[in-house]
Amino acid sequence: MKAREGMPGRLVSASANGKQASRTLQSQVVHQLGVAIVGGEFAPGTLLPTDSELIIRFGVSRTVLRESMKALAAKNIVNARARVGTRVLPRRDWSLFDPDVLAWHFEVGPDITFLRSLAEIRVGIELEAAALAAQRRTQVQLERLMADVEGMAGARDADSFAGYDLDFHRTLAEAADNLFMASINGLVDLALSAAFTISSPVDDPEAHKVTVQNHRRIAQAIHDAAPEDARAAMRLVIAEGFDRAAGRMSGGPSGSGPSQHTEAEAKRRAG
Repeated sequence: MKAREGMPGRLVSASANGKQASRTLQSQVVHQLGVAIVGGEFAPGTLLPTDSELIIRFGVSRTVLRESMKALAAKNIVNARARVGTRVLPRRDWSLFDPDVLAWHFEVGPDITFLRSLAEIRVGIELEAAALAAQRRTQVQLERLMADVEGMAGARDADSFAGYDLDFHRTLAEAADNLFMASINGLVDLALSAAFTISSPVDDPEAHKVTVQNHRRIAQAIHDAAPEDARAAMRLVIAEGFDRAAGRMSGGPSGSGPSQHTEAEAKRRAG
């Protein structure tokens, strides 16, 4: 079975902006300023340097800088006022569903609180998607899900595993047959891609086994048209992924499955 493309590190940046070489001057300024803001160089509530200073910093024209600021303002990251300057907005105002903003967080290195928030929003989206897929999937979609599980089981490197895992979640979103869920599935894609840059279950044989087992449970529940079982299995997948990434970030082992605390928290929030 041929591995589907899914280079995790490449997906994090490419999904939002395209390859670095293909960026326009404007997108380069947006990217560099966005990373600087998310990374804390320009804290929320503070004013950005003057236009003249930024023009010198980035070596661009006033027109390019103006359009870049408009792009950042559209993401609710900054607010420009005449005779005052451009101020960084509070983080709560940022458009965190925006692929660029999400990618910038992973580029500078997210904290565990950010990862937990991302896992919680995945619970809100993917549990219901799994339940709907159990009721609406086609035979072709079911076969793809099963094939992806087998691909994950046989994967021997992080990139191959990520390709099958990403396709599994994309296929599940497609099988849910809900236009709104399909439109926000990019968030799940980016969250998964970024998580693999922190820790991949392939790095640990036991974690690999548990991750495959949990995905197999989702596929089996969808096969059996059992929405509640699909929800429960997806809850475990999300909790296990968060636990592994958080463990790696805190300097501990990647783990072989969700801790009792993480699993309980995921269940509580999922209802």
